[in-house]
Amino acid sequence: MLVQLSIRDIVLIDRLELAFGPGLSVLTGETGAGKSILLDAFSLALGGRGDGALVRQGAGQGQVIAAFDVAGDHPARAIVREAGLDDDGDLILRRVQMGDGRTRAFVNDQPASVQVLRAVGAALVEIHGQHDDRALVDPATHRAILDAYGGLQRESRAVAEAAKRFTALRSALDGQRKAVAAAARDADYLRHVVEELTALAPQAGEEEALAERRATMMQSEKVVTELNEAFEAIAGPGAPGPVVSAAMRKLERRTGSAPRLVEPAVRTLDAVLIAMDEARTTIEALLREAEFDPRELERAEERLFALRAAARKHDVAVDDLPALAARSAALLADIDGGEEALRRREAELAEAEAAYLSAARSLSARRREVGAKLDAAVNAELPPLKLERARFTAEITTDDTARDEAGIDRVEFWVQTNPGTRPGPMAKIASGGELSRFMLALKVVLAERASAPTLVFDEIDTGVGGAVADAIGQRLARLARNVQVMSVTHAPQVAARAEAHFLIEKRSEAGGERVITQVAALGESERGEEIARMLAGETITEEARAAARRLLQAAG
Repeated sequence: MLVQLSIRDIVLIDRLELAFGPGLSVLTGETGAGKSILLDAFSLALGGRGDGALVRQGAGQGQVIAAFDVAGDHPARAIVREAGLDDDGDLILRRVQMGDGRTRAFVNDQPASVQVLRAVGAALVEIHGQHDDRALVDPATHRAILDAYGGLQRESRAVAEAAKRFTALRSALDGQRKAVAAAARDADYLRHVVEELTALAPQAGEEEALAERRATMMQSEKVVTELNEAFEAIAGPGAPGPVVSAAMRKLERRTGSAPRLVEPAVRTLDAVLIAMDEARTTIEALLREAEFDPRELERAEERLFALRAAARKHDVAVDDLPALAARSAALLADIDGGEEALRRREAELAEAEAAYLSAARSLSARRREVGAKLDAAVNAELPPLKLERARFTAEITTDDTARDEAGIDRVEFWVQTNPGTRPGPMAKIASGGELSRFMLALKVVLAERASAPTLVFDEIDTGVGGAVADAIGQRLARLARNVQVMSVTHAPQVAARAEAHFLIEKRSEAGGERVITQVAALGESERGEEIARMLAGETITEEARAAARRLLQAAG
């Protein structure tokens, strides 16, 4: 609940410190005393729209601080923590309004965005007035209110999770379909690549080996003649080998007679013969190596041309052709497997949709049960508010084709103000005074399950009096048993039922040159006098004072 409100330099408010407690607090005062200024300042602290005109004349900036005592598990604290802010102790919202229109926001003295301040403020306070129908216009709000009233949060979360899963799978399926369609457009090309390269069967390093073999065969034609001539010189009919061999044998026969002269010559001639034999062997080997089938050269050249043509066609190096073949085959397999994966995703999506519809239909049925109970509870509150001929209905429209996280229902609060008239959305059908009373009846019914911890009612009793005003006071008091209630009122019947009474009034200063708005907490005797003024007007009579005492006694 709100425990402290501090205002500095806002319009006619110079300095104001207000402390609030639980239960029903009322704010009263003459018309124009500054009640709207107080609420505008409070709204500013809750993240409302800023305006440089709010700064008191002569001041450079204004400031509003609202301190709240809330439970540790309250949703407002979760919002603060999600924003990365400290939430220890009371939640203190501060807004600084500059004269040039700029504002600064703080939560627990930590800079925060206005969006965070507004989200925290909305979780802590609801402000309702005769012309403030924000909570009664948005059907999404009505649906949330109905779920909170019926305690359907668990079912709502289950539907939301099912919707998220369905949406994610549908998105994934759409992506898969696009990928399969794109791949299918490339499938014919990939199949051609795979067939072509499979038939070609390129091998890593094949180009270099073929090029070397081709070069060898082409050079062989040029040197083979010279090799043959060399072979003929060494091993042919005119080769010197037999002559050298005969000469060496003759010398060997003379070894005994002149060994010193013969043996060196024999060794030399023997070395010549050995060298000639090695030369013959080497040339024979070279001739065998130089031998090739012309068709082999043709085949090597054709193979090399085919490999290089494929490489140019696919814009890769020849050695990269095997990797290209592998990649193309893998992509083609993915395309073929993509169709199967697509069928699996379609089955998953159908399963997720069935699960969503099951949960959403179950929630829809529960909403209709809860809606009937809400209708009965709200309609029971209407007669004392002089709306005995009116009817309230939580209108539920179901669209089985919807896949919303909140379910398949559209919920909107409808009313029929008189028999025979056409029912319709509350904010369009009800007048200002009727709207405020419908809202009050709703809040009384919803107080325990679907309400912010602090409710502010701005002159919802305007235009009513007597029994209706008393009925409003009774319901505000009942509402205040469960939540903190603050009401700006002109009805003495409402003021009499308050646990705390604040008087708002203007006061002149500086010889009438300056006017400020003040707010004072009233004691028991002061309350009686203020209620008497509300009953009698400008001149307070003894009869009015007596009537005020009776109202206070009856309320007590």
